[in-house]
Amino acid sequence: MPPLPAAAQAAVAASSRRDIAPTPSGAAALPVDRATFDEVMVPCFAPAPFLPVRGEGSRVWDQEGRMYIDFAGGVAVTALGHCHPAMVKAIEEQARRIWHVSNWMTNEPALRLAKRLTASTFAQRVFFCNSGAEANEAALKLARRYAHDRFGPEKFKVISTLNAFHGRTLFTVTAGGQAKYATGFGPSPAGFVHLPYNDIAALEAAFSGNGGKDVCAVILEPMQGEGGMIPGRPEYLQAARALCDSHHALFILDEIQSGMGRTGTLFSYMQKGVVPDILTSAKGLGGGFPIGAMLTTAKIASAFSVGVHGTTYGGNPLACAVAGAVFDVINTTEVLDGVKARHALFMEGLKAINGRRRVFADLRGEGVWIGCELDAPWKNKAAQVMQAAGDAGLLLLMAGPDVVRIAPSLVISLDEILEGLARLETALRRSLT
Repeated sequence: MPPLPAAAQAAVAASSRRDIAPTPSGAAALPVDRATFDEVMVPCFAPAPFLPVRGEGSRVWDQEGRMYIDFAGGVAVTALGHCHPAMVKAIEEQARRIWHVSNWMTNEPALRLAKRLTASTFAQRVFFCNSGAEANEAALKLARRYAHDRFGPEKFKVISTLNAFHGRTLFTVTAGGQAKYATGFGPSPAGFVHLPYNDIAALEAAFSGNGGKDVCAVILEPMQGEGGMIPGRPEYLQAARALCDSHHALFILDEIQSGMGRTGTLFSYMQKGVVPDILTSAKGLGGGFPIGAMLTTAKIASAFSVGVHGTTYGGNPLACAVAGAVFDVINTTEVLDGVKARHALFMEGLKAINGRRRVFADLRGEGVWIGCELDAPWKNKAAQVMQAAGDAGLLLLMAGPDVVRIAPSLVISLDEILEGLARLETALRRSLT
């Protein structure tokens, strides 16, 4: 090969320097505020009027320096709060090693995380991706491929539930059974049946048609999150498991929100008396760093061969290093027992508020994942309560128009719980009077 021209060599050398500074058009040179969202972002969201800029533990500060107690956890994502030391250490160390490799290779953090997950669950194989939607997409594709290869193309039906939420891809939003998220994107993928949640009779009836020969999978959340914070009854989940067994269908548990310690065990299935064939995880798995995972057995995983499914960023070394640190903190007796203790504290505090204000028709949930159903005449005001909470310095969620949802860090402190509950009562007083 002839030598490069001198000018080309000089250009390569100049652009290879590691001390090149960003141009003045970098982030610091562009002041932004909430109004900037309306100028530059696709309007898929309606963000709060303030911009968080810093977080520590279960406290968040906005651009004006105001502090908020975080009962939202980034929608059950920041499982260890903001800037947990173990996560900061993991990302700093990995950032100095290697950030990304293609899936023509594997990497140490991904393999270590997969070994942690398989050693602590039913699973023998793991597929890493970037989000909960991608994990559920992989799970549904795997279930159909497995059924196709073993029983033929007519076994493709997926049973899901009304008000479920499984993601925003066209495949997963169809599985979800909430028309408000799926309308206008048709035609939708075929082969989905949606049943009432916790209804064993409806589940049995869905398998009775055609002798259940066309059902390839049942996908359920152990507790419906977006659908109103409805816990799955153990006997319902056990019935689904038994029906899948008797009809050669796969039982998929979506633990995107319920997993990684949120309900007091590493995964919720561990306290429900069932074992899935496929489990999906995300959100808390990365503690705020984007990562998702699909867990399954070796037998079922064999339905995927090289090239059948894939991802560019899934199994990224940086994401897996952070998730490994999150896993090591959460999967301890101290943290998991602490989640159960925090549940008791939250419920005691919420009942005390309700005794004074009479605003909740029901308080339900598991671990640090709690739904507060608003009572008449305050129904359909969950969004109003969430906005008032922001005004009172509390980050809060909703799960439908009638349910206020709480999903804080698994390690939120007692002081932060008490302060957050006080701010919640202030918000209720302001919004419901």
